[in-house]
Amino acid sequence: MSDKNHWEHVYETKNHKQVSWFQEHAGMSLKFVKDTGVTKDAHILDVGAGASVLVDDLLDAGYHNLSVLDISAAALRTAKSRLGSLAARVNWLEADITRLELPEASIDVWHDRAVFHFLTDPHDRQQYVKSVMHAVKPGGHVIIATFAEDGPFKCSGLDIVRYRPETLHQEFGSGFSMVKSVKEKHHTPSGADQSFIYCYCRC
Repeated sequence: MSDKNHWEHVYETKNHKQVSWFQEHAGMSLKFVKDTGVTKDAHILDVGAGASVLVDDLLDAGYHNLSVLDISAAALRTAKSRLGSLAARVNWLEADITRLELPEASIDVWHDRAVFHFLTDPHDRQQYVKSVMHAVKPGGHVIIATFAEDGPFKCSGLDIVRYRPETLHQEFGSGFSMVKSVKEKHHTPSGADQSFIYCYCRC
């Protein structure tokens, strides 16, 4: 099964509020976006958003230049349906971020919660980093959240790569300066705890 088929199957067969990564509100992500200090018209891209409510929270906070990207059409349909008429205010992208070339220097804030740790192939990680370097404006903001070193070894039946802030920063290289990192315990709908790290870098 391809990555796309896998995620289409997940979102077509499971209640999006019961998947392990579900959040009622994307509090940590929203805080990191606000802490960048960008204006409300900054272009914010949520990579691998799935049916995440971050877009809802960003709209509620007054941000209005938003792009939501996911490999799964079913996930995007869920998010659009939830937003109703507000969905027309969002740019929706159905794509694999390791195979998509975004417009150069077009993104002010790049946000990814739980995509990068699925990239177990070094080539895919390199392609991802190239996409960030190409699409994010000089001086722009990159917020990445992955499973921490004491987090799960798998998610949704797939292998992942666990990170410390230092090893995640190494993947991106010297072109990125680490500003801040935070560890968070995510409480899943099933009652389990998962350790995440959030890393905020500047290009």
